[in-house]
Amino acid sequence: MQMAKLFKPRLRRLDWLYTDCPIYYLTACTQDRRKILANPQIHESFVTFAHRATDRHVLVGRYVIMPDHVHFFAAFSPASPALWLWMKSLKNALSKTLRQMKIPPRHWEKDYFDHVIRSAESYEQKWLYVRENPVRAGLVKRWEDWPYQGEIHRLVVKK
Repeated sequence: MQMAKLFKPRLRRLDWLYTDCPIYYLTACTQDRRKILANPQIHESFVTFAHRATDRHVLVGRYVIMPDHVHFFAAFSPASPALWLWMKSLKNALSKTLRQMKIPPRHWEKDYFDHVIRSAESYEQKWLYVRENPVRAGLVKRWEDWPYQGEIHRLVVKK
């Protein structure tokens, strides 16, 4: 059996969305699932980047930083950069912190996962899943005890 037949091709991202300000559920994973993210320096770097994202018309909402990946929600406006470009900037900012911590590259998988939130119910459902990640991974007993999570901006899904 040929290797190419084992994997389905990834669907191409949409060029246009028919909403003014979509909210995305985003996940970025470390290369080879290296456990390099759950620490105070990366958390601070992520929060700083998220606050500065407003300068580029992006609002970062709830997030959870796991040892080998980060989940978060972000709202984009028509004035925002392209999602792929903004994600590249985020990874670069966190990689800079990792290099300062003497963690050698390669830090990130090339791609990332994105999903457009289409309803308030979907947003809440995704958040409930994300916030429990540290509990499912055995890192804490209660999600509230995980130090690398929070909310920068309150995002509201428009109907």
